[in-house]
Amino acid sequence: MQTVALIDYGAGNIPSAQRALEVAVERSGLESRLLVTKNPDDIAAADRIVIPGVGHFRDCREGIYSEAGLVEAIEESVLKKGRPALGICVGMQLMADLGLEDGETKGFGWIPGTVDHIPTDAGLPIPHMGWNELIIRSEHPVLEGISTGSHAYFVHSYHMVCSNADDLKAQVEYGGPITSAIGRDNVFGTQFHPELSQETGLRLLTNWIKWQP
Repeated sequence: MQTVALIDYGAGNIPSAQRALEVAVERSGLESRLLVTKNPDDIAAADRIVIPGVGHFRDCREGIYSEAGLVEAIEESVLKKGRPALGICVGMQLMADLGLEDGETKGFGWIPGTVDHIPTDAGLPIPHMGWNELIIRSEHPVLEGISTGSHAYFVHSYHMVCSNADDLKAQVEYGGPITSAIGRDNVFGTQFHPELSQETGLRLLTNWIKWQP
């Protein structure tokens, strides 16, 4: 029995993410337990962790760092034990070195890169909101069965600019290329919301639950 910890630090779309993960757990066919928690002991002991995030980079970082022992437990799970981690929206952005929303704010530094504003010179509305077609840039087990042209749901004004091209797994076109999925080692992240992306999102979550990095 594996435990999947969905971290509830007050800055994520928890009910929707919980429902989607419950469906993905059932689809995976694996004996898994979904736990919504911010308890450091639970997170350090979990087999997988999901880091959600909605809102501004700085607010989410401050929220997660304000919970005593939470960041230390996340780092123990992901960096020391090598447990699979999934970041969603701002939860993905926090994996970067630096966020530029509301000034410079340090991220976790797990995947080299900077979270910067979506370019506005194309005259398209910001935030980038609604459905868009994924462009797969690199094969990854979490993207199995998801191809270029698959639709996903986005709500964001900033995106991650990866320092290393190998960490970029998928993009979308929105007046230029916008990062939509990243991955390195035991870490994976999506700028889009898999919990709102219907079949594409459920497939991704199911793949991630089964993923053995």
